Amino acid sequence: MKRSLLALSLCLGASAAHAQSVTSAYTEIDVRKECRHREGAVEEDYGDWRCKGYAGVPVWFGAGDQRMYVSFGKKAADEPAAGQTLGPFNDFYKGTIEWRLDGGKPFATIMRWNYKTPAEIDKNTVNGRALVVTRLPPGAVCHVGYVDARANSDANELAREIADKHARNFVCGKDKPVVLGKAGPELK
Repeated sequence: MKRSLLALSLCLGASAAHAQSVTSAYTEIDVRKECRHREGAVEEDYGDWRCKGYAGVPVWFGAGDQRMYVSFGKKAADEPAAGQTLGPFNDFYKGTIEWRLDGGKPFATIMRWNYKTPAEIDKNTVNGRALVVTRLPPGAVCHVGYVDARANSDANELAREIADKHARNFVCGKDKPVVLGKAGPELK
């Protein structure tokens, strides 16, 4: 019995220590002002941008057909995330990247993307907001999950939950991205 309690307390202590080592760092970014841009080759290809992220982690942005793509790492443009976007017209040209850190090393990002709901397609307005959680290297870079930032008052906490519970062990191309909280059809 004493061994079981000792093993349980060691496991709980290790879990608590692991949870306590997860922190956040923040990077403000304005893609059009702070990043190197390469023009697109065809109509509706807006090109791509290369930026410096937290601790020198490269950030890649691509855009075309009124949608953006974001990836991370030395080979960011070749990662699965470079081909992932939200269904509706969307963008992330300016904002904050939250980097989830474990022992000071980034393992996931959380970004607040703007998107147009179906009622806004022909208008010059945006009213959708989604928090996109992306896993970082080692391993493939891809979307891990989504939170509807307008429908959930605790959207940031939900996105952190996705990052902290799923990002490190998420298998890109096999696992299905997690959607937490209330969500409109754009995120399902």
